[in-house]
Amino acid sequence: MVNADLSHAGAPATAPGGALRHKVELDAMSDHEAVSWLLPSEVDAQRQTDLADPYYVPVAGGGHMLPQIMPFRERLQKKGFAFSFTYKGEAMANINGGIRRGMDYVHELTLQMNFDLEKMAGLKGWTVHTLLMNRAGREVSHDRVGDYYVNLMEVYGLSGHVVAHLVDFYAEKKFLDNRMDITFGRMSLTHVFATSPLICSFMVTCSAPVALKVDPGFAVYPKATWGSRIRFRPTRDTSIQLGAYSVSPLAAGPSGWAWASEDATGLMLPIEFTWQPYLTRDKLPGHYVFGYAHDTTRYPDIIGTKPASLLAHSRSAPMDMFWFEGDQMVYRKGGASQMAGGYLMAGYIHNTPHVSSISDQAYGGLAFNGVIPTRDKDRLGILYSWYHVSHRKELGQMYALAAGYSLGAQVLAPQTDSHVIEAYYAIDAVPGILVQPEFQYMIRPNENGRTPDAALVGLKVIGSL
Repeated sequence: MVNADLSHAGAPATAPGGALRHKVELDAMSDHEAVSWLLPSEVDAQRQTDLADPYYVPVAGGGHMLPQIMPFRERLQKKGFAFSFTYKGEAMANINGGIRRGMDYVHELTLQMNFDLEKMAGLKGWTVHTLLMNRAGREVSHDRVGDYYVNLMEVYGLSGHVVAHLVDFYAEKKFLDNRMDITFGRMSLTHVFATSPLICSFMVTCSAPVALKVDPGFAVYPKATWGSRIRFRPTRDTSIQLGAYSVSPLAAGPSGWAWASEDATGLMLPIEFTWQPYLTRDKLPGHYVFGYAHDTTRYPDIIGTKPASLLAHSRSAPMDMFWFEGDQMVYRKGGASQMAGGYLMAGYIHNTPHVSSISDQAYGGLAFNGVIPTRDKDRLGILYSWYHVSHRKELGQMYALAAGYSLGAQVLAPQTDSHVIEAYYAIDAVPGILVQPEFQYMIRPNENGRTPDAALVGLKVIGSL
């Protein structure tokens, strides 16, 4: 058995009920290496041993707020049912710049339930996953900063003020002796594509980079759609996953229950390749992800429709998305798992400029735990992101202004780019509770330089029952 995991779902090594699950989410089809074989033997630690722990970086407090119910949870786990209930609250205040000062608050309540059909009904390798969510609050980006592309608060948006929004309802089947799995049903692309636990420790990039989240066809959590994905690991250091998902507008079906009312516009076809090296005598894991997706939906030309003379030069087109996301452990701290340590991370995303508002995004940052010697579980994160508005959209806005048309109440001038710096310090306060102070600085809100740069401070609290 090969003890390495290349998943990007961020699942912990223990199930929600606390029981140890299969440490390896997928075993490799071959005992050989691929890309890592090109490395010098003194650098490639995977030639001697493999990473034993899944790709997991704590983004919530360890343990549970009510340990008294653990015996009950463990009994349910043995019968095939596991659950978790989580509260996530975010308060963010604009203290300088933007369009107005003040604070906004959002919260999210999630109930996740997993049904192990092998234990329940003898169906080997089958699991059913469900997730219900409640979200409420207001978004500081819109209310205080004046930006409508970048949500500076993680849990705002998409589900609306719905009492119980259905996010997940899908089945998973593992086969070939745990070497391949297939999922199908209602799910989000960003459960597994273009995401990672490190990205999701930041508010702005969770659960995927912004340039992908604003694309209509990229069903970003908690937006779910009908789809299927297959995943396998050809070698010990590589994995491949590909999928097919129905496309509907991001705002369609805000409750998650009205499936018949969704208007499918096309098909999203993503594919992703991951290389996971395991480097030096310190056994430092890294994850390098290369992804591509084609959305068959034909989107209108982003240049717009005004002035009317442009209509003769505009055309609809499908959308293509490319992404690279990488992180590499640079020092090992030790702690609860082999993933404990300090990481550097970077990424780049490109969308078809002809039909995409945000054509490019680049980011870079770091995430270290144990900065304070006696606080091994605390984590410091700093991330810089750059967002570039499609030149095609900027050109359309310039033409509209020259012809005397308004750009609307939300756009003050032709848009080019913006930048966000985010820093956090996550504190594993008590069992089941994580407290995360936040600082954000947005340069060029509204992507045009007319709105003053904004400085924000906030607090995120996560509680796990």
